[in-house]
Amino acid sequence: MAMREECKHFQSRSYANGETARFCVLGAAPDQPFSCPDSCVMYERRFADVGWDHGTLVSPPTPTVPDSTAGSREDVLAAASEIVGAVAPQLFEERRAQLEVDKNKSRRRWKFWER
Repeated sequence: MAMREECKHFQSRSYANGETARFCVLGAAPDQPFSCPDSCVMYERRFADVGWDHGTLVSPPTPTVPDSTAGSREDVLAAASEIVGAVAPQLFEERRAQLEVDKNKSRRRWKFWER
């Protein structure tokens, strides 16, 4: 399904160079700016402009989906997930050790009654 322009969380911004950014404010559309999920639980119809007719300046045409990026996006996300999964346990353990050291370290406190 294409981006739902009537959704409350859809935004479109046009820049001086002619480029247009189309996105879901909540980040619920993983394939933005091309499509929204078919059964998006965060979809809410925008009520501020329900009966309005929009001109061509308000909503630019939806960009076409490039065919070659569909598989490569999934591959990049899978690779990133593997990297994070491999490094995360070590980082958590290092952070826990640092917090334990900080907890046991005696801190010199300022004695406000002395100069």
